[in-house]
Amino acid sequence: MSLDQVCARFHIALELIGARWTGAVIHMIFKGAHRYADIKAAIPGINDTMLARRLRELESAGLVERRVLATSPVRVEYHLTAMGQELRPTLDELVKWSHKWIPLPDEEPDSTVTLVS
Repeated sequence: MSLDQVCARFHIALELIGARWTGAVIHMIFKGAHRYADIKAAIPGINDTMLARRLRELESAGLVERRVLATSPVRVEYHLTAMGQELRPTLDELVKWSHKWIPLPDEEPDSTVTLVS
């Protein structure tokens, strides 16, 4: 495998996961929010258009599965596929890194920030 192939795969993966709201959507599904309304309520600032777009993109990429439950009324849930579940350690590490190095918008950088899970 050439370096160009590795860089192309990395770039595609980073663009997919790094798109605005994508990490938050995946994170909320990890935390157990499976219904559209629950995901939306858990992510401040996301609108219906963007959430629907991100869920479709994640489903198209094979990270999320949309399940229609035969209940009355019909329920739709979103679950991570095996491919999506494999992102957990990567996103957990990104959370740790961000808590260490990325200040909140109203904070000054602090090298003694405590990691929070």
